[in-house]
Amino acid sequence: MCGIAGFAGEGSREDVVAMNTALAHRGPDGEGYHEDAARRLFLAHRRLAVLDIQAGTQPMWNEDGRVCVVFNGEIYNHAELRQELLGKGHVFRSHHSDTEVLVHGYEEWGDGLPLRLNGMFAFAVYDAGRGRLFLARDRFGEKPLYYFSSPKLFAFGSEVTALRRHSGINPAIDTLALQKFFAYSFIPAPHSLYQGIRKLPPGHALSCDLATLRTSEREYWRFRIEPFETVPADAESAWREELRHLLRQAVKRRLASDVPLGLFTSGGIDSSAMLAYAAAESGAQPIETFAIGFREASYDESPHARRIAHAFGSAHHEEILDIDKARELIPDVLRRLDEPMADASIVPTYLLCKFARQHVTVALGGDGGDELFAGYDPFRALRLAGWYRRLVPGWGHKLIQSCAAGLPVSDANMNFSFKLQRALRGAGHGPAFWNPVWLGAVGPDELEQLCNEPISPEALYQEAIAAWESSSADNVVDRSLEFYTRFYLPDDILTKVDRASMMVSLEVRTPFLDNDLADFARRLPHTFKLRGGCGKYLLKQALRGVIPEAIIRRPKKGFGMPIARWLRDWPMPAAPAAAAGLNSDWMRARWDSHRAGSADHRQLLWAWLALCRHLQTEEAQ
Repeated sequence: MCGIAGFAGEGSREDVVAMNTALAHRGPDGEGYHEDAARRLFLAHRRLAVLDIQAGTQPMWNEDGRVCVVFNGEIYNHAELRQELLGKGHVFRSHHSDTEVLVHGYEEWGDGLPLRLNGMFAFAVYDAGRGRLFLARDRFGEKPLYYFSSPKLFAFGSEVTALRRHSGINPAIDTLALQKFFAYSFIPAPHSLYQGIRKLPPGHALSCDLATLRTSEREYWRFRIEPFETVPADAESAWREELRHLLRQAVKRRLASDVPLGLFTSGGIDSSAMLAYAAAESGAQPIETFAIGFREASYDESPHARRIAHAFGSAHHEEILDIDKARELIPDVLRRLDEPMADASIVPTYLLCKFARQHVTVALGGDGGDELFAGYDPFRALRLAGWYRRLVPGWGHKLIQSCAAGLPVSDANMNFSFKLQRALRGAGHGPAFWNPVWLGAVGPDELEQLCNEPISPEALYQEAIAAWESSSADNVVDRSLEFYTRFYLPDDILTKVDRASMMVSLEVRTPFLDNDLADFARRLPHTFKLRGGCGKYLLKQALRGVIPEAIIRRPKKGFGMPIARWLRDWPMPAAPAAAAGLNSDWMRARWDSHRAGSADHRQLLWAWLALCRHLQTEEAQ
């Protein structure tokens, strides 16, 4: 797990050093550079040593010095690929470095390399013989990769902050990206908050010709729902068994480490399954587990985490996040986010990572299960939204929204009033808009008031609409699964985990996103994911007898933070100059009504807080 950066074209060694220094938190165990003056090429790497501690330094070259790589991530099938490449005559210098597999893999398979990898990765290969850079990002976007391209400069890095340290990159705020931030509660790829800086989307690769600096981007893989064509009579039994096998295999692949390893647990289904299989693989050595608790009962899952840890004999560690600790953490976390995000669970995620890092260097997490197996509340709302759209006329919808706005305000986690108002906001639009509008801090009508200008919903949600309309799925469940897996998972969930973990130099691995497990999940008919209003149907059936029944029957509780109550005592930050186009008066009215307890604007207020803190930090630098 590391940070990477580099550029070709205008710039100097001072630029690449500044870029790499900005990534020091991602790799505290070493740094490396390469400079090719003739091609005006600079590469940099920060290392968090996890595998082959002695021989894993980067940039890493092949034996004849014609191909090198800078790499962030882990390749879980590196041992199998190494054996295949050895059989083809490649010569390895390291004992078991997964990085060296990329060097020889590129020599052997060229641009086809990413499809052969089972792992999380963002890497840049320098092909000296062909005078090109080849960059790729993993299938689900577990590891970040940003780039800037102009006629005189091509630059890349693990974070936007690194790119902005280059003297030739001083971009303005991208107004459309800022609007999308409030609309989605995250910034969807390929956008970033800044003009000219793009996220390489998950499952994409990019090449840059070093002579001309021309770039070419292509998609090498996309998550698509393609159900099995036939469902055998014993499908449920056979698929339960296969799912158990794939889960255990995915966990086993991610237990390989030359440094201490642990596991996050919440007492939910996904993390409990990870613990069950990790404990089975570890033998007599107890797994280290880590959990975060809250004093607010509706948010606190620590008793469940404690019980599942006891059930599998793990060495369990627990930390409580209260309002006083949150007040200390929030400003620093938001300052270091790289890009603003409206997911307040970044704070407990950061605390969990910081706490775990005191004991381990690698941790396994349960992310991905909700997106692959339909675990979120909106999946259960899809059928109701369809009925509502057919039966309720426009004037009726406005009346119902008005009545819902008058419901008593509650600070509880995912309370009825919060979920109803969010559902009604989405139901006022067509099916392609439901999921992004449900997720966002504000709807299109509110966004017009915040931005002081007309907003085109079609432009605002262009990515979501395109994904919905291009899907080959014939039902709203599968189309929604594709949306959550292609957008919400990489640009919110995985971004949150990457930033929180890398702030403290912790590597987090995600077994649910294993190639084989994800491929199985995308082939399952949706009735084996969502059945009778029950999400994760097959997953729950498969885990009976593997984890305690009480965990399987537990209602889902997201990893949230009690920001609704905490923000009632938080003053509204002033808008920095970079946010001058936003309507501060409109925002203040929302902040005042929330503080007074007459409304619940928790997500909007957090989005504003995150944005202001980010812009203030950038203006100060």
